[in-house]
Amino acid sequence: MGVITYQYMSDKDYSVITINREEKRNAISLRMAEELMTAIEKAKKDSIKFLVITGAGDRMFCSGGDLNDLHGNLSVEEAERRLLTMMRVLYEIAVFPVPTIALLNGGAAGGGCELATACDIRIARRSTKFGFIQSSLGIMPGWGGGILLAKRVHTSFAFRWTMEGTVYQGEELEAKGWLHRLINNEDWQDKDEVLAPYIAKSFQQMKIFKSQYLEEIGVIGLKDRMMNEVKKCASLWETEEHRHAVEAFLNRD
Repeated sequence: MGVITYQYMSDKDYSVITINREEKRNAISLRMAEELMTAIEKAKKDSIKFLVITGAGDRMFCSGGDLNDLHGNLSVEEAERRLLTMMRVLYEIAVFPVPTIALLNGGAAGGGCELATACDIRIARRSTKFGFIQSSLGIMPGWGGGILLAKRVHTSFAFRWTMEGTVYQGEELEAKGWLHRLINNEDWQDKDEVLAPYIAKSFQQMKIFKSQYLEEIGVIGLKDRMMNEVKKCASLWETEEHRHAVEAFLNRD
């Protein structure tokens, strides 16, 4: 099994992209980012009603970027180049031609929250936690997820969450509108039941719903704004605050 797997559910007309790196809390390496893009391009060629993105295990959906690739000793230029790889993935998810659904099998942190935010719908297991914690590492969202967050929730909450780096319980984020549904653990395994409201729709319906949604939220200039966020994040890469924070994280017990 590959680290990123793609499965077309032909009987239900949807596809699933899974991050299979449970031992590393489903952290995303540069190679995985390329694999994610390949899976997304493959999904575009299938006549699916919606695309699901999920993670392996029950601990983490995604813990963000792999610090072996995104360590604190990169130059600003190299950090920007590496961050742009996942920014392009998030952009393709955000503008995907049919709805995208994050099935949050576990919590998410940093870039993992950015990846979830790129999806149109977020469904989580109850008792999970989520945090845009990049500010605690001396930086800010670096995959364009901060820009996307401001389109998903109230702008003032997006600003507060990314700046403060708070880790929230799922119930709090459901009240804020970031999470759309919380599923009890005993019901989580029946994915067809969880996804039933979407499976029941037609391909044409879902294409129209997504195109209308993109018109409403406005995506003209979105890619440029996401790229600008990447540049701003990269500009913080060589600061002492960031280097010390990453070093402390890597050296934690």
